Amino acid sequence: MSDKKKGIDIPTPWRIKRYYAYALATVFALVVPWIKINGHQFFLLSFDKMKLDLAFVQFDMQELYLMPFLLMLMFITIFGMTVMGGRVFCGWVCPQTVFRVIYRDLIETKLLKLRKRIGNKQKDPDMSLTENKVKKVIAVLLWSMLAILAGADFMWWFIPPETFFAYLADPSEHMTMIGFVLGVAAFLIYDIVILKENFCVYVCPYSRVQSVLYDEHTVMALYDEHRGGKIYDNVQNVHHKIVTKQKDLQAVDPTAECTTCEKCVTVCPTHIDIRKGLQLECINCLECVDACTTVMGKLGKPSLVTWSSDYEIVDRKGKTKYFRPKIIAYMVLLVGLMAALAYMSTTKEHMLLNINKETRLYSVKHHSNGTFTVENSYVFLLQNTENDDMKFFFDVIPPKNMKGKIRIVKPARPFRVVPGVKKKKIVTFATNDTLVDNTRKDTIIPITIHAYALDKDGKPSKIVSVIRHTTFVFPKESVLNAAE
Repeated sequence: MSDKKKGIDIPTPWRIKRYYAYALATVFALVVPWIKINGHQFFLLSFDKMKLDLAFVQFDMQELYLMPFLLMLMFITIFGMTVMGGRVFCGWVCPQTVFRVIYRDLIETKLLKLRKRIGNKQKDPDMSLTENKVKKVIAVLLWSMLAILAGADFMWWFIPPETFFAYLADPSEHMTMIGFVLGVAAFLIYDIVILKENFCVYVCPYSRVQSVLYDEHTVMALYDEHRGGKIYDNVQNVHHKIVTKQKDLQAVDPTAECTTCEKCVTVCPTHIDIRKGLQLECINCLECVDACTTVMGKLGKPSLVTWSSDYEIVDRKGKTKYFRPKIIAYMVLLVGLMAALAYMSTTKEHMLLNINKETRLYSVKHHSNGTFTVENSYVFLLQNTENDDMKFFFDVIPPKNMKGKIRIVKPARPFRVVPGVKKKKIVTFATNDTLVDNTRKDTIIPITIHAYALDKDGKPSKIVSVIRHTTFVFPKESVLNAAE
């Protein structure tokens, strides 16, 4: 996939490699929401059903303690990418860049020929021509359809695709969802058609963060002044401001290799001159590297603009160090976060249960035969976090040194709980045995509650099972002996 010109290998352009990355990101965004394992998506934050699907495991909204780990994972990944490869996220993954390439390079240039060449992103089409006006309208209409698709795809990460289309069949009942889709589409039309790369230059905060993260080994698009020559002089004007002034390079430095063809300038989507050095607007799309590689390749020379570091190109201290302590620290953090997230996802509870003691500590019933019954009542608030109806029941596990037994009085039999609905149940435990002998005060006995669902055979499920701890209050001797 490379050509030879005058003894210099011209590799596959970075632009083509970026297209592969864009295609992969697009397929991921469009296809992954449709993939389900055990009825769960790879990622779904459903405000409709108050559920979170993560790595094909479903969590209840009460388990959103996982979200901070996801956010940390995302930011540390992006920051680590920036430390190593500059704004590589912007040029290779960011939806803004992908959408601009689709609109400008595919629709306007390749399909409609509204722009003459992909290599010139600085020159806008002549809109005084009627033909160009018609093409512009067609381009906006084509992009509008893609923007609506992008808006729908955005919603699929919050509403499952099959539910999304079911809601579309009854639009009057789901205007909020439709409003979100149209709102996202309207923003994308304005952003891609009107705002353009000004979003990257003036709106996106990432460019302001990147300069803090860079070091001398950070890889970025760099112009080699040692070979090409210094294109600009810094001039201090009357207001004591440092400005740059372009000079006649060949007249000043005849040995400089730069031909001042400015191909690297005209191809830049953010309208900068890479020969000025590092600039906030650079998104590491490497279009300038491709342009200079082609021009210098025809002259039998290597490119003057390369994807390298200050350490190697500007300071010429040696080879770029990719795996340095800072990068290793980011990698360790990422592995640690992923391990923590994986561990916490394995501790997911398939039912939620809160137990609160009623205000009355206990009740004592005296029987005619001289026996008694001590009852403690609790409020159980439980929720079935699975997708199917289930029957639940409980077991009481007293301390091992307990002399008597504690049994369940109410509920007397398993009860059904539908998915996603909180159910309040009054549960009563009782005993007819003297659990402790205490003549001075009531005794608080720690007990364990085993709550579980019943499987198809009516046996306790090993998966939908939780353990909770509470207390059983047993009265003092004088209360037990008192007549009713």
